[in-house]
Amino acid sequence: MLVRDAMSTVVLTIGPTHTLRQAARLMSARRIGAAVVHDPDTCGLGIITERDILDAIGSGQDPDRETASAHTTTDVVFAAPAWTLEEAAEAMTHGGFRHLIVLDDDGPVGIVSVRDIIRCWAPTRRAVATAG
Repeated sequence: MLVRDAMSTVVLTIGPTHTLRQAARLMSARRIGAAVVHDPDTCGLGIITERDILDAIGSGQDPDRETASAHTTTDVVFAAPAWTLEEAAEAMTHGGFRHLIVLDDDGPVGIVSVRDIIRCWAPTRRAVATAG
């Protein structure tokens, strides 16, 4: 199975000046765990996750003053839609993260998470277990 089969095509893109509260509100409304952060000044893409927001708030930072840019991961590993789920899982395991931005030639087309991969693998594992 490929990343394109598992990824979520709901890609929330925010700017670097969004506050953590704004990012959290937008992510919560869409029931997603990560947002792409696009900084037009650097033409770069980064990612902010629910864990980044939780860590900031847990350390006492003000979610109404802290901006996404201060908590964005910018050394991002990107996936291609044609990657296998095994390749995506390996990248996540190696990098210690739970989300991959999926890029094609035109930019972000999705995000694949550990949950997405498990959702695809679970029926296959169940079928193998019942057949054996």
